[in-house]
Amino acid sequence: MRKTFVLDTNVLLHEPRAFRRFADNDVVLPIYVVEELDGFKKAISGLGRNARAVSRELDELRERGRLSDGVPLDGGGTLRVAFAKDPDRAMGQFGAQHQYDNLILRVCLELKATATARVVLVTKDTNLRLRADAVGLDAEDYDPEEVDIADLYEGHREVDLDGDAIDRAYKEGIAPPVDGLVPNEYLLLRDAATPKHTALARVGRAGDVIRALPPRREPIWGIAPRNKEQSFALDLLLDDEVPLVTLVGKAGTGKTLLALAAGLAKVTDDERYQKVLVSRPIFPLGRDLGYLPGTVEEKLDPWMKPIYDNVELLLSLNPEARRLGHGHHTLVDMGMLEIEPLTYIRGRSIPRQYMIVDEAQNLTPHEVKTILTRAGEGTKVVFTGDPYQIDNPYVDANDNGLVHLVRKMAGQPLAGTVTLSRGERSVLAELAANVL
Repeated sequence: MRKTFVLDTNVLLHEPRAFRRFADNDVVLPIYVVEELDGFKKAISGLGRNARAVSRELDELRERGRLSDGVPLDGGGTLRVAFAKDPDRAMGQFGAQHQYDNLILRVCLELKATATARVVLVTKDTNLRLRADAVGLDAEDYDPEEVDIADLYEGHREVDLDGDAIDRAYKEGIAPPVDGLVPNEYLLLRDAATPKHTALARVGRAGDVIRALPPRREPIWGIAPRNKEQSFALDLLLDDEVPLVTLVGKAGTGKTLLALAAGLAKVTDDERYQKVLVSRPIFPLGRDLGYLPGTVEEKLDPWMKPIYDNVELLLSLNPEARRLGHGHHTLVDMGMLEIEPLTYIRGRSIPRQYMIVDEAQNLTPHEVKTILTRAGEGTKVVFTGDPYQIDNPYVDANDNGLVHLVRKMAGQPLAGTVTLSRGERSVLAELAANVL
């Protein structure tokens, strides 16, 4: 049955083309959504870009007719911009601070009173969904491909084999023993008869052979994997044939440290890439301190402190660097390491660089796509993040850019992912991550 969906502002800020995703149903944009978008259009953030993109989309649709009367969409539905006919009755019981939300609710109630189809408010604002329910409206979250994060592809699993098959995996590889294996997936091969007889293995890029990972004896920039997940991650990070890597895991599992160690090894030891480019979205934990003084580098310094701490740790594990007193500034001055905010990445082309995007759970799917489309020839891109530690109010654990990327790229020969669950930072950090 045909439905009428009323979209809130945050839906379009999350995905500018969201109104095209409702098939042959009718989509209504309250004019107050356009008013709110106008307040974002001058922002230089991703929200500002999305607001401007929505305005351009709506302006193009005006060529199909008057938006107030409704214009046809490609999927068979329609898009209409609507006013509240009686704005004075706009849910005043909820308080004046929710003026636009109250007007949007009023539009929904007026549509419900006259429409024969079901009217649904679509918003990512939990409190607005609660207020809608209180006045008798149907309300839903927006996520066209909703997947529970608990079901997210982990990138590795355990497989029981006989002992001879495990031995063959070391010598020549074996055909996949179970269905459903995907390219670049990692396995813990376990001998069902002798549980201690195990091997770490990986499915080939074509998904047709399983090969055991050779033992790694030499640390990479002083870092040796402490568990099987870190072994999987390091193998993937050092593989030049896989240009896209996603590392997902809680705090202290070694995501950023492993990525930096692998990147610096590829730049300094193998000379495979020109430099390591590290970037991260800027969202404060807790109350923001406001604008910071100084140059771009000085403003960026507090946000990139976690990166500098990891680089200093890696340098401290290098006897020669420790003897010479090298720090992260040394690598920056030598052109081997570059720190850059994601704000300036649009429009760039980034060839032959080892790019690390830290805290990627704070990115929207659109921002992740923007970053990946900047990757030039010979560039490897690594996304790291913890979906349960999100500071961006416009995404959540199930629909942030990192989770979206893992979901979409699972099984692609050019991509691989590893989920790390065991903390190695310290006993205290592991306890806090699991208990608090």
